[in-house]
Amino acid sequence: MLDIAEELNRWVEQGRDFAVATVVAVGGSAPRPPGAALAVDSEGTAIGSVSGGCVEGTVYELCRQVLTDGATVLERFGYSDTDAFAVGLTCGGTIDILVTPVRADSAARGVFAAALSAAARRDTAAVARIAAGPDGMLGRALLVRPGGSYEGSLGGHPELDRTAAAEARAMLDAGRTGTVVIGARGSRCGRPLTLLVESSVPPPRLIVFGAIDFASALVTVGKFLGYHVTVCDARPVFATAARFPGADEIVVDWPHRYLESTEVDCRTALCVLTHDAKFDVPLLCLALRLPVAFVGAMGSRRTHEDRERRLRETGLTDLELARLRSPIGLDLGARTPEETALSIAAEMVAARRGGSGVPLTGAHTPIHHDGPRAVAGRISSVA
Repeated sequence: MLDIAEELNRWVEQGRDFAVATVVAVGGSAPRPPGAALAVDSEGTAIGSVSGGCVEGTVYELCRQVLTDGATVLERFGYSDTDAFAVGLTCGGTIDILVTPVRADSAARGVFAAALSAAARRDTAAVARIAAGPDGMLGRALLVRPGGSYEGSLGGHPELDRTAAAEARAMLDAGRTGTVVIGARGSRCGRPLTLLVESSVPPPRLIVFGAIDFASALVTVGKFLGYHVTVCDARPVFATAARFPGADEIVVDWPHRYLESTEVDCRTALCVLTHDAKFDVPLLCLALRLPVAFVGAMGSRRTHEDRERRLRETGLTDLELARLRSPIGLDLGARTPEETALSIAAEMVAARRGGSGVPLTGAHTPIHHDGPRAVAGRISSVA
């Protein structure tokens, strides 16, 4: 839902009633991940998407129905060998979609409004909704802030809200969207609950060290992938806005000194393009001990061997050195800066998503590497 937050927030501000259909679980080769959403207002206007187009029409009608009935619905769309086109997903996967009315008389509208407003402002927050559980609880929501405070209620025992808020905060800290199963103490039936947690977080950081022509291409690709991109170089003549107009930040400083002073997290990617020992050795000594998502360094295989020897001499362990991706990038046969940037970005995506980097043609690896298996059944509940 938060992937279309800006438009939905405008709908809330305009007082529109709408229904939002959100992917809450996927299995197999499903086209969209958990959190992807399609919304339909009372006039029939639709925004967003929950699939590659194969079930959009049916989900659109479900939204219209839910908006009229005021009942939250959980619906599964899957694959059938005998009649694939009839059930919708011909790609071989399954998706579970939660369809929730957000009307003026809806108890959850306040939580939805706060969550959409936060996401539209790029504030850090998470919305946790019951995606599977007892009758009467489906779709209930909490808005969780970074400090652990929360708004709304799942309608059970206060301990249930506290547990859900703690789980949502853990996912928010990691910037993740997905499902989590929790116990249902206070839900009157003791059944477990499946929560869909959608995190609204600032864009992940990509810090490019080395103001060279390859860096300029990598800035462009990084922005395309949704990163907040910083270029850092100790040489003021090269680290300029004119050379890197697409960068969010340009920093003139020694790379290791800047990395010591800036904030990074488990989503941050660090790309070291300096291939100069006086810059990259002290930088990598620090980088490989930080809890970041990706550390890669450019250079020839001879440069890599020399760099690795120098890093070992500083005291880095085999485990720490194993985190270094060097020479950086996948083997695409890249020659130009743009091709090289593409190979680096491809390795970053593969590392983030668990991909192998091998061609899909003739391979037996899964196309989609993340996403829990779908939950079963259809449940209806009054919102």
